Amino acid sequence: MTKILIADDNKQITSVLMEYAKKEGYSVEIASDGAEAIEKFKSFEPDLILLDVMMPRMDGFEVCRDIRRDSNVPIIMVTARGEDFEKIMGLDIGADDYIVKPFSCGEVMARVRAILRRINLSTDHSQIFNCGNLTINLENYVVEIDGKPVRLTKKEIEILWTLAANTNKVFSRDALLDKLWGFDFYGDSRTVDSHIKRLRAKLDEHPHEGWDIETIWGVGYKFAVK
Repeated sequence: MTKILIADDNKQITSVLMEYAKKEGYSVEIASDGAEAIEKFKSFEPDLILLDVMMPRMDGFEVCRDIRRDSNVPIIMVTARGEDFEKIMGLDIGADDYIVKPFSCGEVMARVRAILRRINLSTDHSQIFNCGNLTINLENYVVEIDGKPVRLTKKEIEILWTLAANTNKVFSRDALLDKLWGFDFYGDSRTVDSHIKRLRAKLDEHPHEGWDIETIWGVGYKFAVK
């Protein structure tokens, strides 16, 4: 049974989300603060985490950073504030998705289903891609250039893998959105652009003369070998 950890100090929200999650057939644990979320993550070993940003003892950003040191478990961050800088921070430290309160529980469950479908991308444990000085290990979610690790978020690794494993194939923004975010995602194609912008910035910190992510204007993106 798929296990979900819901971390939020609002008991009304956790109660309703737990009810919806159980109706979907998920096993659920609740944490009411950041420190408890870390403890439940270690003991419960969830398949996905719904993580509130503003919590006592440790906020959601701290919890996400802590978990990302050891795990690539999908994390959906939840906040009462929708400022872009908070969303960018959450995604940069490793969150897979971001939901702003107030939300409908149906939307939350749709996001959960979409992410759980996507993690099936990595069920083939032989998924290692090599191109010149680039190595992508999708089993362990590790990317190396010249043998040195590149610090990427889970989503950035999935984007890089999708493009690189289909060298020279052009993906439209909508195709990437459907493949990596799922048909239930409620954002738009600008999400793809912002993720690829951050991905390129991190890759550009390392030499990669033999390959690159190219923009095909008016169409989308491709991984090109030079």
